[in-house]
Amino acid sequence: MTRMKAHSEWHMVARIGWLRAAVLGANDGLVSTASLVAGVAAAEASRGGILIAGVAGLVAGAMSMAAGEYVSVSSQSDTEKADLARETVELATDRPAEVEELTGIYVRRGLKPDLAREVALQLMEKDALGAHARDELGISEITTARPIQAAITSALTFSAGAALPLLVAVVAPVPAILIWVVAATLIGLAALGLMGARAGGAPLIRSVVRVVFWGALAMAVTAGIGRLFGTVV
Repeated sequence: MTRMKAHSEWHMVARIGWLRAAVLGANDGLVSTASLVAGVAAAEASRGGILIAGVAGLVAGAMSMAAGEYVSVSSQSDTEKADLARETVELATDRPAEVEELTGIYVRRGLKPDLAREVALQLMEKDALGAHARDELGISEITTARPIQAAITSALTFSAGAALPLLVAVVAPVPAILIWVVAATLIGLAALGLMGARAGGAPLIRSVVRVVFWGALAMAVTAGIGRLFGTVV
């Protein structure tokens, strides 16, 4: 008898839960803090004023990101739990209908009716709720909502992204803080886009250009407003 050789695979989608929160947090931290620092620097504020504004933006942004992610992902988690609870009741009260429902799903995917029914019966015999969660509701181990993980990841990555413009503002000559922060942020955005693309298996150039473009636009608008109000005051 010929033994089948084990074949292991590892796909990028397994990273989607933490990768989305990490990329969003770091990008938001870098862009929002750099834009804030650029806006205050364009208004010709002192180094102390720039740093106070930047640190305040970092703390407020990290807390906001954590709270926002937690609330958002918790809502998703509550919906998933409600759907699973409803499915559990349906499996307990009307199992034949659930077999037919799962059979219909497999038929629409291309299996012949008899084979689809046999597959449904075997899967439900082993783990009925898991089969329906995965194939009917689209809930799997990879996509399951994890509120605390998302909140912590967002807060930490936001803080990491926000640290770059603040460090640059500390070491740069006061007259050149705006230029230094913008240049460092563009480099940081390019690196972030590159890392995110490589981690997620996405096209490199498109990801980098997208991240840099929107970051540059945000800083340009904020710096313009800072310059305008700084001049008026």
